[in-house]
Amino acid sequence: MNKIFLLSISIIVTCNSLLAQSNEEKYVKDVASLDAIINAYYDVISGSKNDPWEFERDKYIHAKNAVITRLDENGKAESHTLEAEYIPLGLAPKEDFYEMELKRTVSQYGNLAQVWSAFEIRTDPTIESNIRGINSIQLHYGNGRWYIDSWTCEMESENSFVVKDFLGNE
Repeated sequence: MNKIFLLSISIIVTCNSLLAQSNEEKYVKDVASLDAIINAYYDVISGSKNDPWEFERDKYIHAKNAVITRLDENGKAESHTLEAEYIPLGLAPKEDFYEMELKRTVSQYGNLAQVWSAFEIRTDPTIESNIRGINSIQLHYGNGRWYIDSWTCEMESENSFVVKDFLGNE
């Protein structure tokens, strides 16, 4: 099964190379502004168990060598590539999953941007949950569009009140 999934990812990557013009036409609005790319960032991961994964769109909004880092509840960082992010997604059955943005702050200087974005994980988009985290997203602008270069995520826990601190008294 792992070999089949890895072969599928290879086919997706190859098709993306062959269909680059098509992807540009399909996803150009996703990378036209900082708001658009962050909205697409949350949109590609969210959906019902019946919605297909949007690997092609997700790959398009990220830079070629994007790095993903997650901090555990002790602050230990684990980093990997975007393609490595897809492996566990493809091996497990898809479930209803919605990452809903709670608050965003953006700092932009020239062609560089830093986005702080708090989110909540839900199994139903209409029902709030207490599973929350914060993303630190680094982007750059080039070739007429935005790219996500990297992102780091920390979940709120008994040891970390990052979302509560970020949201303040809202």
